[in-house]
Amino acid sequence: MEILNQLGGLVLGSVPTMIMFILLVLAYNVLVQGPLMKTLEERRARTTGAVEQARGAISAAEAETAVYEAKLRAARADIAAAREHRLQQWQKERDAALAAARDISQAKIRAAKVEIEASAATAKLQIEGATAQLSESILRAVLPAGSKIAEARQ
Repeated sequence: MEILNQLGGLVLGSVPTMIMFILLVLAYNVLVQGPLMKTLEERRARTTGAVEQARGAISAAEAETAVYEAKLRAARADIAAAREHRLQQWQKERDAALAAARDISQAKIRAAKVEIEASAATAKLQIEGATAQLSESILRAVLPAGSKIAEARQ
């Protein structure tokens, strides 16, 4: 029994310590753990908000990149179209210049043919005229002056 009395005395002596411990735990919960949890929740909310904000910024940057790439593709297509248009225009100008040169050369060729034909006709007339005179001269030279053929020619 004495042990029980001693135990009872120990428990009774520890009651103020237990009360102090309970008060200390309650004070810790109210003074330390409550504000600490509140601060941790705020930090977690800020971190989550910052992550969401960063994701939004990344999405916006990707959208801007897509717009930029679309504009770049459109500009490249415009440049290619303008280049193609210029090449076609130069091709048409070159073809027109070649056609003009061809027309001029064809006109010169026709003029030269007409000139050659006129020269040939003139030469033919001269040759025919000269042939008649030459044949007369040959006949006079070959035939004596008093022959019947020479007299019939005259």
